[in-house]
Amino acid sequence: MTNPIKIYTKTGDKGETSLIGGTRVPKFNIRIEAYGTVDELNSYIGLIRDQQIDSHYKDVLLIIQHKLFASESLLACDNEEASKKLPNVIEKDIKLLEKEIDKMSELLPELHSFIIPGGNTVVSYCHIARCVCRRAERLTIKIASEYSVDVFVLKYLNRLSDYLFVLARKIALDSGVAEVQWNHGI
Repeated sequence: MTNPIKIYTKTGDKGETSLIGGTRVPKFNIRIEAYGTVDELNSYIGLIRDQQIDSHYKDVLLIIQHKLFASESLLACDNEEASKKLPNVIEKDIKLLEKEIDKMSELLPELHSFIIPGGNTVVSYCHIARCVCRRAERLTIKIASEYSVDVFVLKYLNRLSDYLFVLARKIALDSGVAEVQWNHGI
């Protein structure tokens, strides 16, 4: 039997936290910003999963949530040896997203313009998650400019934002909600 996780440690009371590997950093450190943003994304995906959507989407979103936790761990790690013991993101995970994107895209009308986010609550949640995903990707790229970052984490976040966009469109279609295309003349 394992010991329960203690919620408070008091080690961050002065504005610092530890990376996986032991390095103490300020809580505004770019790694903390990045994995915190991935955590925010994970919460939005949980919110989408809690909606009345097709069970297949819920199953895929749960897999995504697990992969986002793995990504958070990798982003929080500053030690190459420690990172070998962490869960990972692999090519197969990216291929799953691509397969899902392709499957949904076959059923969607061709896209000829940008889409204005909205239509119903679930569609809007998907667009919010997509935006948070893009922010997480930008922060991860910033980390990669200074430190080693698992290439699959970057690819996963990039593909995930595409998945969330297509999911928003597919849920709109499933719900009978008309997409509003951007009118650049307004």
